[in-house]
Amino acid sequence: MGDKTSIEATPNGPYLVKNLNSLKNMHKNLDSKEFMALCRCGGSKNKPFCDGTHSKNGFDSKLIKDRSNDKRKEYTGKEVTIADNEGVCAHAGFCDGDLPKVFWKFENNERIPNPDAATKDDIISTIGKCPSGALSYKLFGKEYNEQDRTAEIFVSRNGPYVVSGSPELKDNINSSPDSKEHFTLCRCGGSKNKPFCDGTHYNIKFNDEKN
Repeated sequence: MGDKTSIEATPNGPYLVKNLNSLKNMHKNLDSKEFMALCRCGGSKNKPFCDGTHSKNGFDSKLIKDRSNDKRKEYTGKEVTIADNEGVCAHAGFCDGDLPKVFWKFENNERIPNPDAATKDDIISTIGKCPSGALSYKLFGKEYNEQDRTAEIFVSRNGPYVVSGSPELKDNINSSPDSKEHFTLCRCGGSKNKPFCDGTHYNIKFNDEKN
């Protein structure tokens, strides 16, 4: 598979994935073929693969009017600036779990990071775990939000597809993730900000019994 990896979010249908070398979940490596259709309606009985259920359950891939819009803000500290976009946050929990003194502060239901509440190295390490690209950091005005990895899709347990390695993302609304190297794609069918995950899988208790 020497060609560029691509992911196409088809209208009201699955993700069409081409030339992906690595597809895995928490238990094992899954069969990765040159061309695959991955479920994004949440209803397939053969998750993560599409079985055509989207054509029966009324899956609608359009953006929802009251979706979480772009909420990108920057918080400047003495050594590091934290860039945060809650509009594309998948709520994986690495940031407030690892560094609650930095990330566990809210005003009007909005996260307010404190870049001076931990060391620069600890903040950079924690931001590096963010799967959605919602978090990045700046040093001396230069932003860091990319890594050098091979293209991979990780099927998270009861959550989104965690994508890394800079695959090309295509859809009919020309979506542009904050990080082109890593982002999270909805697979529960409920995100208001499709194709990206917005954490809705938690609210609807999405359950992938096979993962």
